[in-house]
Amino acid sequence: MTLSRSALLAVVLLLSQAWSFLSPSEDDDGVPEDWVLLHVVQGHIGAGNYSYLRLNHDGRIVLHMRSLAGDADLYVSDSTLHPSFDVYKLQSATCGQDMVVVPGDFSRPVGIAIYGHPSHRESEFEMRVFYDQGVPQDPFKRSPYPPESGRDGKKPAQAAEEEFQEEESIFWTILIGLLKIVLEILF
Repeated sequence: MTLSRSALLAVVLLLSQAWSFLSPSEDDDGVPEDWVLLHVVQGHIGAGNYSYLRLNHDGRIVLHMRSLAGDADLYVSDSTLHPSFDVYKLQSATCGQDMVVVPGDFSRPVGIAIYGHPSHRESEFEMRVFYDQGVPQDPFKRSPYPPESGRDGKKPAQAAEEEFQEEESIFWTILIGLLKIVLEILF
């Protein structure tokens, strides 16, 4: 009788393991079925530095980043393409896996910053970008952008002004760099 119970228990255990292996409920990483993988970004970031990405996809987007070495943190904004730990709308700054859910009503493009925490000389990361199909899109929802604005929600004059400011900033950076070189040569 004990032999048949242990054999029955072994069969039940094998069947439960086979069922859990074959069931398509979730991925190995715990990713729901209604998330569609759009991109995988891998990289290295030095301590105290930023790496910037731009998100143009519409809808609810899930950014799932894990630090392979060191500690990389995630900052997201729909108002600037260069978010930081001072200027952001969403953030995840854990010592392990970081996850940020970008709502579908954020204006696009969305700025993403990956920050290398100063506690490590270099951080290595892998970020997976998912589109969440589980959130139904309302086809009759009005556009959040005024008709006179562009796709990014900015008026053409405002976009031109931002481009001018970015060019001016680059100009000043180069000029200051050249002045430092001249002063270093003279003194």
